[in-house]
Amino acid sequence: MKNLDTPIKVAIADDHHLFRTGVKTSLSAYKDIQMVAEAENGMQLLNLLRHIKPDVLLLDIQMPIMDGLATLPEVKKLYPDIKVIMLSMHNDHSMISRMMELGANSYLTKESDSETIYQAVKTCFAEEFFFNDLTNKALLNRLRMNNVAPPPVELDANLNDKEKLVLKLMCEEKSTREIAEMVEISPRTVEAIRDKLKVKTGSKSMAGLVMYAVKAGIVEQA
Repeated sequence: MKNLDTPIKVAIADDHHLFRTGVKTSLSAYKDIQMVAEAENGMQLLNLLRHIKPDVLLLDIQMPIMDGLATLPEVKKLYPDIKVIMLSMHNDHSMISRMMELGANSYLTKESDSETIYQAVKTCFAEEFFFNDLTNKALLNRLRMNNVAPPPVELDANLNDKEKLVLKLMCEEKSTREIAEMVEISPRTVEAIRDKLKVKTGSKSMAGLVMYAVKAGIVEQA
């Protein structure tokens, strides 16, 4: 379980100095957040990560030298425990779903207010992912795109009723604690079921689980 009593260490990689400063200033106002590093591009970030290990990384998609699209897989490969929240000026559904499938833990537009960014950081740190309307619609819309095939999933995963219920609640953006209360199990058991769901369905990320849930008819496609 995560230690929620110590400040969450956050780093940001963005080529716009004013935006970085604004995010750092707003997040630093929260006592449970500690800004530990900043970078102007992915290459600089990877060099910093050799010495500084944040819990959560805010990563801009469009940057010079090495952008977020190239940086995300490297961060996930070298530092799989770091939660990554992608940032962009755009809300392009195909880009959002691609980032989530590459392992991003959330996706926010750069127009998001400081409270939303704070909640995303806290939720990703404690719960692994932070889904919002933007990410959910992007993942579900991807299934309707004829020119993009969804990742393979094992439709005959033999999920039991409890696993199906937990998956449905996860797709409805319920937190681990909320699911635990609704299903009357412990938060640790919810996390164990989530891990088992990934194994059973052949999904590597929450994006894969959402897609499985839609294809298997556990949740309706919006």
